[in-house]
Amino acid sequence: MPLRLLEIIIPETSKKNVKELIDEESVIGFWQEEASESGLLVKMLLSVEQTEKILDLLEQKFGGTEGFRVVLLPVEATIPRIEEQKPESKEPAEPEPEEEAEKKAPRISREELYADIVDSTKFTNIYIAMIVLSAIVAAVGLLRDNVAIIIGAMVIAPLLGPNVGLALATTLGDLELGRNALKTGFWGVAIALGFSVVIGFSVSVNPAIPEIAARTQVGLSDIVLALASGSAGVLAFTSGASMALIGVMVAVALMPPLIAFGLLTGSGNLPEAVGALLLLVTNLICVNLAGVITFWVQGIRPRRWWEASKAKKATRLAIALWSVLLVILVAVIILSRQTALLNLLK
Repeated sequence: MPLRLLEIIIPETSKKNVKELIDEESVIGFWQEEASESGLLVKMLLSVEQTEKILDLLEQKFGGTEGFRVVLLPVEATIPRIEEQKPESKEPAEPEPEEEAEKKAPRISREELYADIVDSTKFTNIYIAMIVLSAIVAAVGLLRDNVAIIIGAMVIAPLLGPNVGLALATTLGDLELGRNALKTGFWGVAIALGFSVVIGFSVSVNPAIPEIAARTQVGLSDIVLALASGSAGVLAFTSGASMALIGVMVAVALMPPLIAFGLLTGSGNLPEAVGALLLLVTNLICVNLAGVITFWVQGIRPRRWWEASKAKKATRLAIALWSVLLVILVAVIILSRQTALLNLLK
């Protein structure tokens, strides 16, 4: 059972309110001690499913209190072990409202998820270095026709963070996070594309290399793969499972088609470059569409009702927009295949 430790700093006068909160919500452990001039230091041990609800209640009760702060820490293990309690058998009750059911979803809290993703949407020197290194690895792998090297570029996957960040920003209605994700994603694509175009202009690029040729053709199976990868990427973030996330990065593979597009463009193989661009656009659309839908299904919402209303409209608009783009993309893929077939028959 995943556990979280909350460390809460509150004024001495709020001690009674915290005790009432604990009485209402059954947490695994509760301790309090003096925190010098800061007032009280309260610690709570609770399951990951309880975290979001407790954080919302704390912010609602103490958000305007001077000196209030909550620190959320993951718990690796406890001694003695905490056994997961089985729910008592009760008579069937009425179905819970949708919002209450969403809060019990087996995922990390909204605040923890935001903290994990927001750093990946920042345009920093480290991000630029990761883009360049990933582009180098992908270019070498494609030119050498080496799958293992290409997988290395997929694992680095610096473009995955901004895309998942954009999906989260849409679901939360967070304009600032959305702007940062768009800016970081745009400049990441621009840097990688420019770098790969220069490489393509400098060296000989054979479009018949299997690993390059495989990224110049797009089928409906690529759309299914990209949708599944985008959804799995979001699930990896919301579950807090870093090892699963690495596997998802391999599957999404935004960088190899981008580098293939740049290499083919720089070397003057424009017809093949169009196919690689189409695959890149396919991945981008599907990752964002699947990301928004998965966040929405998991009940990721802003806490305040007026923010939730705005986020709901943004989510619906985003799903509609990405869906329309996906339908157009499918039409383009089908049309291009029919055109290629007619050319072969002539």
